[in-house]
Amino acid sequence: MRGRLWRTANPALTDEARAGLVADLMRARRAVATARRAGDTGAEAAAHAAVDQAKRALGERGPVWWSDGAPDLNRHMVRTTPYADWFREVEGTGER
Repeated sequence: MRGRLWRTANPALTDEARAGLVADLMRARRAVATARRAGDTGAEAAAHAAVDQAKRALGERGPVWWSDGAPDLNRHMVRTTPYADWFREVEGTGER
């Protein structure tokens, strides 16, 4: 997204587990927005913690879920990674 790499969810999760965790994540993100609108900093902090918990359970944060030794390039700008050439080619085709 916008030239930044983002870690995908762990493909070893079952469809049911992934769906439940995504539902948890969306619920937590809505809670962040609700708390922010209400100006409730305590509730916002708790909602951010729930977002983090869901993202870790999905494998999008925290310890890596792969075992091939590849580095975790989550949130790195793609142009500074080994994928830079590939991204330039894909970007030129309109695929993202």
